[in-house]
Amino acid sequence: MAKGLAFLGLAASAPAAMAQGAAASGAVDAAVRAAHAKYRGLNEGKNADYIPALAKVPSTYFGIALTTPQGQTASVGDIEPKFSIQSISKVFTMALVMQQSGDKLIEDSVGVDATGQVFNSINAVEQYRGKEMNPFVNPGAIATVGNVTGASADEVWSKILGIHSDFAGRQLDIDQEVYKSESDTNQRNRAISMLMSAYERFKGDPAQAVDLYTRACSIAVSAKDLGVMAATLANGGKNPITRKQVIENRHVAGILAVMATAGMYDDSGKWLFHTGLPAKSGVGGGLIAVSPGKFGIGTFSPPLDAAGNSVRGQRAITDISNALDGNPYSVRPV
Repeated sequence: MAKGLAFLGLAASAPAAMAQGAAASGAVDAAVRAAHAKYRGLNEGKNADYIPALAKVPSTYFGIALTTPQGQTASVGDIEPKFSIQSISKVFTMALVMQQSGDKLIEDSVGVDATGQVFNSINAVEQYRGKEMNPFVNPGAIATVGNVTGASADEVWSKILGIHSDFAGRQLDIDQEVYKSESDTNQRNRAISMLMSAYERFKGDPAQAVDLYTRACSIAVSAKDLGVMAATLANGGKNPITRKQVIENRHVAGILAVMATAGMYDDSGKWLFHTGLPAKSGVGGGLIAVSPGKFGIGTFSPPLDAAGNSVRGQRAITDISNALDGNPYSVRPV
């Protein structure tokens, strides 16, 4: 089957497949370009500034990259500039723990429920004694890092950076300026780490856990990288470019479920209502969304809305998904 056909769920003879595959490719490219043209002049939102390094990123950056499970790609705009992955890293550290220790460890030690409180809430930790979190709020994310197995901090970090690189299909590294900026301002996360350790949500040194979490949030990626990382989830854990099975397929459904319910901060329900797409945002301006079996999208645009999600990224992904029938809950009657 030609590239693009599985993306549209089509089957055809070889000549027809070639024609339909070309049409599918054209539709994907047209949808991506139309969304970029529509929203590149949008000036709503503002950069995150509680981490000083993020405030300095040009707010005009706007890139979109879509990849299908067949390796078909469509991109436009600022897809090469590097920026810090921030909270999007939580998805892939969660995937690492599930791959190492199974889904049940995440469910039992961290939790998979939306907290109903802000992403860095200490009240939520106290209310539930460290339970009933999820890997996408800071307490749960720090506990998730604390549950990565390894004999030393260096070994744990190598595994965290390694799985991010495998999802992206290239070797990634840290943005050192962002790492320093976050390390100098992460006192609240240090307190959260101590509390989660006190409630025995993870073993080991809480200072190490919060430092490794800060490093993970500082990994430098591009919109192009995020598109491939999202597409790896859309393709059942297999990177569509390198063809490496990064995680076992059996873990993907659980990852996407948590993305759907908690991936967009306090607006996760609104996002799911309008798009149906599992997604995860980061305050650096990145955003990933997954249409299972169809495509993954990565966008980069630093200005955020009040909930902490990229304004242009949300609008663009919504339009692209609508154009390509990406909503997995949208079923036509037969």
